[in-house]
Amino acid sequence: MSAAQENQVMTLKDWKELWQRGTTGFHQNTVCRLLEVNIDKVVAGRSGVRFFFPLCGKAVDMKWLADSGHSVVGVEISEKAIREFFEESKMSYSEEPVPSVPGAKVFRNTEKSVSLYQCDIFRFSSSLEGQFGAIWDRGAFVAINPKDRENYAALLVSLMAPDCRYLLDTLIYNPERYSSHPFFVPDEQVRSLFGSTCDIEPLQEEDALTEDFKNCGMDFLIEKVQLLVRKSS
Repeated sequence: MSAAQENQVMTLKDWKELWQRGTTGFHQNTVCRLLEVNIDKVVAGRSGVRFFFPLCGKAVDMKWLADSGHSVVGVEISEKAIREFFEESKMSYSEEPVPSVPGAKVFRNTEKSVSLYQCDIFRFSSSLEGQFGAIWDRGAFVAINPKDRENYAALLVSLMAPDCRYLLDTLIYNPERYSSHPFFVPDEQVRSLFGSTCDIEPLQEEDALTEDFKNCGMDFLIEKVQLLVRKSS
């Protein structure tokens, strides 16, 4: 872990405020191309796959997958983001409390193909929705506070069904030049957190340096996608 970032902390209140202010530059209005390019490797010939979206925001990828015959469960702290997802997707939806997680709510579309939990991700568990056949992690691992990564990885592994295929999107840059989120995630840490339980296959790397990131001091930014698959016991 980078010494420049190890003590960086974003609180749940901070994330809610970003959504309230609309300063969510990480949100994309189109389906993520890296998901589109690699979807066959994630689905692997299966139909009706259950996808988990950690820190889902209002990702349009969720509607795309639901429209493709899959189902989605997401976790997001911002109720505003969740409501905007359903409204912008033109999905009618219901909301109800989650009795086992005080203060949490779950929002579901009428078809029950998308269920979004409004709560702290560390209060989510397999007792709520079982395990998943796929995970799409864009903007989640890189948003988790560095000190919480071990707990986050353990949670994600606990949500992986034996046939789960976990598509992980991380960012590589010089953390001495930029210390805020999205946080730097070195490959060695991915291996140390997941290597004992998952086979890790690098799929793709792309230059992701934008003018905004240059203006923040970055001199390079690589977006990297890896596929994690549970090792057979």
